[in-house]
Amino acid sequence: MLLALPMVLSSYLVTVFVLIFFYAYLGQAWNIVGGYAGQLSAGHAAFVGVGAYAAAVLSLSAGLTPWVGMFVGGTVAAVLGGFIGFLGFRFGLRGFYFVLLTVAFAEMCRIVANNLEWIGGAVGLYITFTGNPWQFQFQDSRAYYYIALGLMVAATAVAAAIERRRFGVYLSAIREDEGAAEAVGVPTFRYKMFAMIVSSFLTGVGGTFYAFYLFSLQPNTVFGIPLSVEIIIRPIVGGAGTLFGPIVGSFILSPLAELTRFYFAAGGGWAGVHLIVYGVLLVVVVLFFPQGAVPWLRRLLRTQA
Repeated sequence: MLLALPMVLSSYLVTVFVLIFFYAYLGQAWNIVGGYAGQLSAGHAAFVGVGAYAAAVLSLSAGLTPWVGMFVGGTVAAVLGGFIGFLGFRFGLRGFYFVLLTVAFAEMCRIVANNLEWIGGAVGLYITFTGNPWQFQFQDSRAYYYIALGLMVAATAVAAAIERRRFGVYLSAIREDEGAAEAVGVPTFRYKMFAMIVSSFLTGVGGTFYAFYLFSLQPNTVFGIPLSVEIIIRPIVGGAGTLFGPIVGSFILSPLAELTRFYFAAGGGWAGVHLIVYGVLLVVVVLFFPQGAVPWLRRLLRTQA
């Protein structure tokens, strides 16, 4: 059904679905380390930005197609994620301390990008639209729809593979009680590092889509905390640590964010009002659905069966 949907949707609704799929993809990437492993990263925008800038700079300066550049950007993001993970996990940073570490690295990336003139500095980096599919550019917006859908399905397949294997079992054990997992012989450092590297790689790959869908990169936006919030809140609302939580969360929040931007920010200058809506929703979820929408729906269906 999703494959045929663009044929009957307006261009605006196609754009809404592109955002739903893309943020579900980023949420699923975050879910691997933040949901399954319970390591709460609040700086995943750093991986989006690093991946986006790597692919864009290679395309503009070296002529490398973004179809290859996305994997280069993902690799650079994975190296950064591995370094952050090593610092955090080797020194036993957990909870808010790990959150602060990830935020600090995202802010460092933002400051560095703001001051490097060869990648545009504070003005940002702009990509000229050519409509060349080899350069990840398309005349028909439905192409972005299918690519975003493919990314979401691919990330969900990766998460499903992790969930069904020993990797997923170990990550769940680490999330529930890391000390107990260590006591029974789980190599917690190694598996947290694996989760961080996979998560940051997938997020970095998504950065290429971000760059070549929007055709511009501004450091304050692509490395900013609001983007990290956009990524995190979808799996939290849908159900962190569940396979379909990020997807359900994105189907709830992405249209809501787009509507609030359209009716408030564009019409009345209420920029950022969608973040207020996110805050209210997060309070509601914490109070009434602390595990997210997907676990709540499962319990509801079990009681009615």
